[in-house]
Order: sequence, then C-alpha cells, then structure tokens
Amino acid sequence: MIVSDSFVRSKKARDVAFTTHPGDRPLVVQLAASTSEQFAAAAELVAPYCDAVDLNCGCPQRWAMAEGYGAHLIDHVDLLADMVQQAKRRSSLPVSIKIRIHSNLKETVELVRRAEHAGVSWLTVHGRTVKQRTEPVSLEAIKLVKESVGIPVIANGDIFNLKDVAQVHSSTGVDGVMCARGMLQNPAMFSGCESTPKECIKDWVDLALTMGVPFSCFHHHLIYMMEQSLPKYERLTFNSLPSTPAVLDYLQSHEFL
Repeated sequence: MIVSDSFVRSKKARDVAFTTHPGDRPLVVQLAASTSEQFAAAAELVAPYCDAVDLNCGCPQRWAMAEGYGAHLIDHVDLLADMVQQAKRRSSLPVSIKIRIHSNLKETVELVRRAEHAGVSWLTVHGRTVKQRTEPVSLEAIKLVKESVGIPVIANGDIFNLKDVAQVHSSTGVDGVMCARGMLQNPAMFSGCESTPKECIKDWVDLALTMGVPFSCFHHHLIYMMEQSLPKYERLTFNSLPSTPAVLDYLQSHEFL
C-alpha cells in the first residue's frame, strides 16, 4: 500500500515506495488516499509502469483510518465513487477496490453496487468487519457480495493452502482469491506445496539479485519464507543478518542454495 499524498508530493517518497521492473507484469499498484485528487494524481504517476490501480478501502489500522485512508472509506460511498471516477479519467487505467464488510451487510451491498456503477473493474472483499481480527471470515458475506454485482469478485482472508482456496470458491462462487500471509509464508502455495520448498527460495534469491531488490525487501521476504523451516533459535540468527552477503553465506552454509 502506497500513501498517495506523500507519493505525489515527494520524489524521495516515490523512489522509496515504488520500484518495479519491465518483467514485473501484469502489475496492480495499491494506493491509499483520502481525497479524489490524491488518488487520481498518484494513479496518473504510476500509470506508465503498471496495468491497474487498486484503492485500499480495507485497512483497519487506527492510523490509516484517522487519516481518512483504508476502511474509513467504506462509510463514505459518495467520496469513494468519485475517487474511482477521477482516477479512471486521469490515468485511463482499470481501477479496483479492496474492502471490508459492514456489520449491516445492506450497507456493504449498497457500497459494492455504487462502486460498480462508478466504474470499478473488479473488487476484493475481506470477509471481516473493521473491528474483527481473529474471528473467522464470513463466507456468507462474501457470497452476498458476489451475488450483488456483475463484476469479478475476489475473496480475501484466512487462505493458507489449496484446500482453503477450494472451500472459499465452492462456498461463495467468487472469481478468484487473494492471500497475503499465506503467500508470504509460502509463495509456492498455489502449486500445492505445504511449505516453501528450497527451489522457491533459490528462485527468489536469483530474482532479487538479478533485479536489484533492496536488501530490506530481499531479507524480509526470506524471513517469512523460512519461518517454517527453521527452529526458533535459528530464526533469531537469520532475522538479524545485516547484509546480502551475510544472508547468502547463511543460505549456502545451511544448504538452502
């Protein structure tokens, strides 16, 4: 998630927050914004480098909602619709949104129908309310969203393996699934692997070194990928490694490469 306001105002923020590669396509850039101008201006800036933009309307963190970002927007439907229309007009890109559900699902149905009318190309729904964290995802709510619109709907929340994918699809009829924690821990999840295989770690190392991925990002992804492969004391050691050479030495000495 890129915060549109600072991204538009600061070249330094743009350099830090957004890097890509010609081979990284198709690419959807997720933006956080509190005004139509912020979102449209940021979409216009990233348009030459991506295939679509997504408006984050689902982040429940207090700081984000206090700034008018994320899930704050699901209670401001007129603003959300205008943000979508302005971004489409200025960037000529497809625009999607990612939302959480309301306690009153009638409000969610109204929201997604308005978003569809405003020109959203697809939407992703996380099946929890803003206040929910560990409660089970509501597949019934996701199914209701799918049945309420004619655009593709993507389900999100508590998807960690292919069994979860199959259950969500059969229960809701959605057009696809999105997962975050599951894919961070196991990028090979969709191939049927239960944990990250060594081949996946090697592929990530090769890609990161070839494309010049910053160390913080390179290391951060490996921390997630190796969480299930290392005992706690080894995780503490690996997580504190200070540089790319140190990470490569560790991976080689522990036969991950």
